[in-house]
Parts: sequence; C-alpha cells; structure tokens
Amino acid sequence: MRRGPLALSAASILLLSLTAVSCDDGGDGIDLAEVGRADVVEVVDAPAAVVATAAATLTAVADGTLAELRVGPGTEVTEGQVLAVIDSPGAHRRLEQAGEALALASQATAVPSGGAGELTATQDATDEAAGRAFDQARQAADQLADDRLREALQAQVDAAREQYEMASAAARAAVRSVQQGVASLGSAVAALGAAQRLQAEQAYELAEATVGELTLRAPFDGTVQLGGTAAGGGSSDLLGDLLGAAGAGAAAGDAAAAGDLPGGLPAGPGGSGPPPGVDPVPSAGAPVSAGTAMLTVVDVTELGAVAQVDETDVLLVEPGVGAEVELDAAPGARYPATVTAVDLLPTPSARGGVAYGVRLTLQAGRSGDGTAAPSPRPGMSAVAHLRVGEAVGTVAVPAAAVLRVADADVVWAVQDGQAVRIPVTLGVQGRDVVEIVSGLRPGDRIVVRGADRVTEGQRLP
Repeated sequence: MRRGPLALSAASILLLSLTAVSCDDGGDGIDLAEVGRADVVEVVDAPAAVVATAAATLTAVADGTLAELRVGPGTEVTEGQVLAVIDSPGAHRRLEQAGEALALASQATAVPSGGAGELTATQDATDEAAGRAFDQARQAADQLADDRLREALQAQVDAAREQYEMASAAARAAVRSVQQGVASLGSAVAALGAAQRLQAEQAYELAEATVGELTLRAPFDGTVQLGGTAAGGGSSDLLGDLLGAAGAGAAAGDAAAAGDLPGGLPAGPGGSGPPPGVDPVPSAGAPVSAGTAMLTVVDVTELGAVAQVDETDVLLVEPGVGAEVELDAAPGARYPATVTAVDLLPTPSARGGVAYGVRLTLQAGRSGDGTAAPSPRPGMSAVAHLRVGEAVGTVAVPAAAVLRVADADVVWAVQDGQAVRIPVTLGVQGRDVVEIVSGLRPGDRIVVRGADRVTEGQRLP
C-alpha cells in the first residue's frame, strides 16, 4: 500500500504554508491557495517479519538413542562445536554391510558359465536394487520440511541416479555387443563390474556420511534452541533467509540420499518443529527417530526483515531504498532499515494477490521518547515503511487538488478570476502532498479543496 505515514510531516508543512500565504473560501466549500515548495516523500507500506542472519535446524539422521546432549537452551556455541551425539546401531550396521559389499564388488568379476544371458540377468537384478534404493532416497528427501535442504537432497539423489544409469547403459551396451558377436565376453563382464562397483561405492559413501552425521555440530556461531523452529515463531521460509542464511550441513544430504531419513520433520502449525505440548527434544538416553528436529542454531548478530510488497508497488522498490520498520511488539518504536534485495519470483499475498519478498537490514531502533528500543527477535511481526521516492524543495500541491480526468492529471487554476483546467505531470506522490513536475509554478493560484465542484470558466475570487 502506497503513501504511508512518513509523508505526514512534509504534507503538514506544505498545507500550513499554503493556507498561510493565501487561502480563500468561495462560499461553497471551495478553497484557493498559492502553489509553493515543499519536501515530498512517497512511502510503500508492507507487512514484514523479523529474520535472523542465519538459522539451521539439526535433525537425527537415523533411528537410535541420544547418547549425549552437550548444550542447553540459550547456550552460545561456535562453528564446529559438538552439540549432541546419537548412538545408532542400525547406521553402523549399514556401514559395515556397505563395506563388505564394496569389497566384493572390487574383486575381479569372473566370466560366467552362462555367458551373456547370465550377465543380462545379473544386470537386471543390479538395476532393480539400484532403482529401489534411489526411490527410497528420493521419498525420504521429499518428506523434509526445510525447502533448501529438501531441494539439495533431491538434486543429490537425482545426480547419483543419473551417474548410475550411465554406467548401467554402458554395461548393457557391452552385453549386446557380445550377443552380436562384435565384442568379447570379458568386455561385458568388465562393464558390468564397473556398474556394480559404482553402486557399492555410492552406498558406502552415503552410509559413511550417515554415521558421521550422528555427531551434531554447530554449522556457525550462534545460540542454541532445543528442537526445531517453534510453532508460530515465524514461517520456515523467512527465518534465516536474510544474507544467504546457511542450512544444515551438506553431509545430511548424503544421509537422506542413503534412505536414512524416512518421515521428515514432525510438523506443527507454524512450520517445522514439534506440535504444541510435545517435548521438542528427548533427554540423554532416550530413543530418537530419523528426521527428529534435535537442535536449532540461530545467529542474531545482524537482524533483518523480509517484507511482502504487493505487485502494484514492487517496481518502485530497489536495493538501497531507505525504510523504517515498526514492530507489533514495540508500539511507537522505529527501526531504521535499508533494502538489500528484491525477490524475482512472487509469493502468494496475505490479501489474496501476488507479492514479492523485499529483504532489509535492520539497525538499532528508538522508542517514541527517544530512548533505545528493545532488540527484535526473529519471527516478530512488523510493518515496513519503504521510502520509494523523495523530492526536496520541489513544487508541490495537496493531493486533493489533483483530479484524474480522461487518463490525465489536472488541477483547477485561477486565471483572470476564472477557473481554468491545467494538465500537470506528477512526480513523487506522498499521502497528502504530490510533486508537480510540469504544469504549475510557485505562486500560481489553484483550487486546493472542492476541486470536484468547479467548472470551466467559473468565477473564483
């Protein structure tokens, strides 16, 4: 919504100067004044939410037991610090089995007595096993609540599937060559062995990554919150979105690709995180399930905000635009802000239309009495007042003086005692005052109230 409260002071000054210089009442509710100069500010108001520099939720990558919990709520941690350790016999068993399979696949493949037909059957079985593994990994990735992590895991699974399919196609081509008598059986055996080794290597790497991720470490410096993002504490697509917020560790993607993340994060009404009334994280020694949100690390060294600007106003907003942010939780306080980026893709607007995310950095605020305002917290609701246009000492008139007639902006001016309709070009448009780029000059007498009741040639004092 355009023309917010930041334009009020300029509007008030201009209106006072107009009435002070010359103001006549034609007796029928029509007021006249001389055109003057004023500062005009155009403001776009948009709903917003406070976001942290970064926020990452660490989840259990496999079923097991919480062996150690080394931090508590509010603990300040540094990047790489061990926060918790999960004991998962199942994950260790899968790693051991993957290691044995890799050792067998690394051995030279013997030439089968059944010839090319036996190789085809072996390839079919290998493809079927690989397909099941990739499908399970993809399903696990699809269930993750965090958009960025889910997309990264999906891409990794797809890349592994594509790599294996290339190796499988090469093996099948070699078998066909043997069947056509243009290649030796040994070449087909070698190609099939390469496909089997690739599958075994991928399985081992993913199982190894899962075991490595049983030790949860801080992805960056920050403060610990137990469990996932609190319900109602801000949507997961906003929290940590500012300034390239980091997600969970990349190795967690390997774990999901291995099929060790079934179920995803338990969802509450506000996004990822446990439902209300449920303990967000078990105590040491308690069982945990794969995908359970264990800890969230939040970096609040530089808070920001994400505003949802309507499509009708977003073209006015660009990086560098100044703003002020008001918090619902701190009435009367103002926090200076600066636009850092404007999203290219839209999001559904709360009002049912289309809106675009506008990202801002926040500075320390001031309360109405001039004292320091309280520090915001991530997820707090706010309103951003974006100063999209400003003209200093410009020719300006009250917004009520401008009429829209036949797709043109006009004002009624007084010339030789009669009303004359003058086309004008508008510049910066405040709530109560607008800039006149062309059509009027300082000192011109115009109708500033009751313009809708004036007719061409009407006698005006």
